[in-house]
This record gives sequence, structure tokens and C-alpha cells, in this order.
Amino acid sequence: MANKPDNEKKVVFRISWFYIIFIGLLIWMFMDNSEVGPKKIEWAEVKEIWQSGDVEEVTFIRNEFEGEMTIKPDRVENYLDKFTEGMPKRSPHFTFMVSGSFNAENEFGALNDSLAVKMPEESVKVVVENREDWWSVMDWLFFPLILILMWVFMFRGVNKGAGGGGPGGVFNVGKATGKLADKNTVNVTFKDVAGLYGAKEEVMEIVDFLKNPKKYTTLGGKIPKGALLVGPPGTGKTLLAKAVAGEANVPFFSISGSDFVEMFVGVGASRVRDLFRQAKEKAPCIVFIDEIDAVGRARSKNGGFSANDERENTLNQLLTEMDGFGSNSGIIILAATNRADILDKALMRAGRFDRQIHVELPDLKERMEIINVHIRNLKVAEDFDLEFLAKHTPGFSGADIANVCNEAALTAARKDKNSITKQDFLDAVDRIVGGLEKKSKIITPEEKKSIAYHEAGHATVSWLLPNAHPLFKVTIVPRGHALGAAWYLPEERQLVTKEQMLDEMCSLIGGRVAEEIINGQPSTGALNDLERLTKMAYGMVSYYGMSDKVGNLSYYDSTGSRAYDLNRPYSEKTAELIDNEVKELIKMIHDRTESILRENFDGFNQLSAILLEKEVIFADDLERIFGPKAGTKPVEEPAGEPVEEPVEE
Repeated sequence: MANKPDNEKKVVFRISWFYIIFIGLLIWMFMDNSEVGPKKIEWAEVKEIWQSGDVEEVTFIRNEFEGEMTIKPDRVENYLDKFTEGMPKRSPHFTFMVSGSFNAENEFGALNDSLAVKMPEESVKVVVENREDWWSVMDWLFFPLILILMWVFMFRGVNKGAGGGGPGGVFNVGKATGKLADKNTVNVTFKDVAGLYGAKEEVMEIVDFLKNPKKYTTLGGKIPKGALLVGPPGTGKTLLAKAVAGEANVPFFSISGSDFVEMFVGVGASRVRDLFRQAKEKAPCIVFIDEIDAVGRARSKNGGFSANDERENTLNQLLTEMDGFGSNSGIIILAATNRADILDKALMRAGRFDRQIHVELPDLKERMEIINVHIRNLKVAEDFDLEFLAKHTPGFSGADIANVCNEAALTAARKDKNSITKQDFLDAVDRIVGGLEKKSKIITPEEKKSIAYHEAGHATVSWLLPNAHPLFKVTIVPRGHALGAAWYLPEERQLVTKEQMLDEMCSLIGGRVAEEIINGQPSTGALNDLERLTKMAYGMVSYYGMSDKVGNLSYYDSTGSRAYDLNRPYSEKTAELIDNEVKELIKMIHDRTESILRENFDGFNQLSAILLEKEVIFADDLERIFGPKAGTKPVEEPAGEPVEEPVEE
């Protein structure tokens, strides 16, 4: 059989050619062709240029309320400064817009008459016309055509995906967006995770099982199917997961909980199926779901109320994949959240998440290790004390400490220092917590006195009460939204007694009471103090059972299920009793605080005077006036941060 000549070969039109042609048309339609267009000017500029006699012709398009101005060829150089991007190659040189009430004949006639008075030989040619824009007609045809073509190809993709049994079709919207990582793409190891001793131990056990499975299987043991990392924001949950990815010699899939949920119905469930399909192909492997509360929130018991069928369908599919009839051997699920209280109970049960690994805020030793990690690449002073900074950052998370170290470096750089000193770190803590100092803020002398009395009240009461947090710095220099601030060094308590809470509440209201004693009336400066005081009072009465009349009852809901319940778990009579108890408690706190301030009025007055003079006082000043702090050793180092006492433990 003879071969066919080359000119008879069949030309196959591929769909990719269509895309190339389509994109080329779009570029041709909308690109500028590197040509500078006319300059748009205002009507006032039009009249000014007209009167100069440099205008050759003006064309007014009546149906578009737009004018075009052409400059005489020999006068174009006079307007080069108006064309920053270059002079237009073709006329017109300028365009202008006018309102619908513009009378072209009268306005242009008046301008020519005025020009004739100044320059009798000069006159501007005026053309008034209606213009049809054929491109607008093309828009009506072109863009609907684009929509039709896009619709056709969308359905083509849907049919292709459905026919092949794949997880989706519309631009692959049903496919999982998880990232596959291994030890070559992740540089974080357990050495980079400072502190978190208990959490690291449990996670390292999972990694060890993947590396040495026989060590556990010979005894008949089974590795947990899933582990849930629970803790406040910034404590290192995601960092711990990255360390697992860097340490484990197995594939590591990472995805965010919000990536499952889309506007299309069924997409979330499809992405869950696709994620586990990929994981099964790579088993043994680890799947990490960050912020799982976005998809794992407890399902509503009230049908239709606060319900989200798409999110619940996604959750149901996740529950099935984690522990259903299908086999997912070799797949370990890691998840992270700071809202474990709102997760669905079915998600939390054994067989899905066998372990809850609590990643808490670091203690003193752990903060020292975290600081040491973050200052590796910083040029700190030789006499820098890790323990000193760790003591002055209580309640800080790992992310907060990282921010402090970075801000300290920026602070030192602003001062043109060669190294970062202890004071730079303390300034960084003050700036992060309290905000930037605003010494230029205008404050009247009366307001300054009131602020000084307020902060001196806080300082006096907290210093004289044995269970109040030790104070070491007070300032009346505005920071952020605050006009003044008192810095405390809180004790790291695991349990708080009733007496300790009462002392803290007295310290909170000390500023308000001081204003009432000196000025005879309160001010709005105690807003934050009253807010925290009220929350603590209600917490004592309704949560912690510290009221004799209410009794040993707690109406705190640790599960979060009560959020969907419109009814309170107590009667109106009990609600009234709680309110009355809170009012009596706060009144008792107020009277006790007033008694403390009046008994130590001379010292309080002396402290206020020093504060007005220096604007910043430290624990040393309080010790000279009142003696050592009640119940504790005197504070030697002046530094620290303001701390807000939480309502709940």
C-alpha cells in the first residue's frame, strides 16, 4: 500500500488552540498598543487653553457629553509638562467631560468671542456632532458569547469528571487542596520546637511508630488513629505539626478546615473523599487538618435553626472516612484547634481522635527555651539575661514571644544600636501590650491630675493587699487608647482562691475609688476596669459558686451546646438573685477599697505627686513610701507588662 503524500495528512484541531486564539483576541481588544492616549482635563483648563490661542479645533460629541481638543502643531511643545507618559501621536491632544445641561453653541461661541477681543486674528474651529460607538454594540455580542462558551466548557468538564469517576469536574473544584510535604520540603524539626514537653512526647511517639512499627505491633498494640492538638492561639500547634512533617519519613498531607467548605453543594464532602483517596495511595502517611473547628463544629440539635447542611455533610463524610466501614490502615490524622469545646462529640470519640494533646501556654522554663530559639539570629548584648525576660513575659504564647524578640530588634535598630539590650526587650513588651507612647497627645492639667490619681489608686491598693499581683511600674504617659497604665508581674497560679480574687477586684476598682475621693465624682477613665470587675464578679457568683446565697452552683457551659439554646438554665428569680449578689459584692469591694485608700491617704497623696512629676514610677518608689509589698518580697527589677485577669480558669 502506497504511503499518502504529506499534503494529505489530516490536521487535528486541538481544544488548546481555541484557548490560545481566544486569549489572543482578548489581548488584542483590551491592550493599549503602547500608544499614549489624549490627556483628560477639566472644563476650567479648557477655557484657559482656549484663551491662549493655542487651540486649533474642538470637537464636541453631543450624545456622549464629551469634547476633544486639538492643539496647533507649532504650539504642542508648550504642553509637554502635562503629558507625563508622552505626547499622543495623533489628535486629539485633550479630552474633557461636561454635564447634561451643557449648551455647546452658547459656551463655545462665548469663548470664541472672548478670544476675538484679545486676539482678533485667532479663532477656534468648533465641530458639534453625534457619534455612534460600534464597540458598544460589539460588547453586547462579544461578552454574551464569552459567557456561552464558558458555560459550554464548564459542562464539558462536569461530564468528563463524572464519566471518569473522578472527584469533581467544574474546574476540579471537588478535588482536595491539601499540600503534600516531606522531609525535603519542610525544614522544621523537634529541635526547633522549644518547650511543649508533654505534647512533644506524645507526638514523637506517633513518629516513632511510623519509623519502627514492629516495636509496637509485636506486643499487639495499635497506634492511635488520630491525635487532636488543643490549646490557645499561638502556642505552637501548627509548628508541632510541621515538626512531625520534618521528622517522619512518610508523606505528610496538610490542609486547613476552611478549605473543605465552598459555596457549591457537595464540594466539601467531595474534597474529604479525595483527600483520603490520596492518603490511601501514599499510606503509611499523616494527614494534618489545621483549624478543624471550621468543619468539625457540633451539629445542631434543632432542625433548621443555625444549621448548615453543606458543613454538616462535610463533617459526616469526615466522620465516615476517619472510622467507617472502609479501611484506612496506615493513615494517622493530626488536627489542631483552639476551640475544642465546640467540636462535635462524634468527632472526639475514641477511634477517630484517640488522644487530645493539650498545648498550653509556656511556663517560666519553657519561655526561656522559646526565647533562646528566637534570639539565635539576633545580635543581643553579652549581658542579656534570658531568665529576666522570661519572668517579665508571663502569659505570653510562643507567637507573642517571637513578636517581642522581633520588636526588640526593631527598637534597637531605631536607636542605632549595635546590639539588642535588656531595655530594648522591655520596651518591646511595653509597646506590644500597651501600644506606642503618645507623648504629643494633648491632655489638660486637670485631666493629667485625674489620671495620676487614678493610677496611684491602682498602685496603692495592689501594693497593700497581699494577694494582689505585684506592681512594678506605673505610667501616665498615653499608650495606644489608654491614657495611663499600671504594669503588674502576675504570679503563675493554677488555682485562684476567693480571697485572691477579692484582692484583685479591689486593685481593679482602686483607680475609680481614688477619683471619687479626690474629685468627688467618677470619670469615664475606669471603663476597662469596671468591665473586668463585672466579669469577675459574675464569674464568682454564677460560675465558681463563691456566693453564699446562690450556693455551690455553676451555670458555666464547658461544652458550648448552650449557645443554641435560647433559654437560660435558671429561673428569673435566680437571675435576679445573681444580679443582687453581684451588686452587693461590688459594693463590698468598693467600700473595702475606699477604706484602704483613706487609711493610707498620705502615702497615696505622696505617690500621686511623684507620678505627676516623673510620669513613670517603679516598685522602688512604692517601697520607699509604703514599705515592702504586703505578703511578698519587694520587687527589685523595674520592668514588665500589664496583665488582664481572666474571668475563667
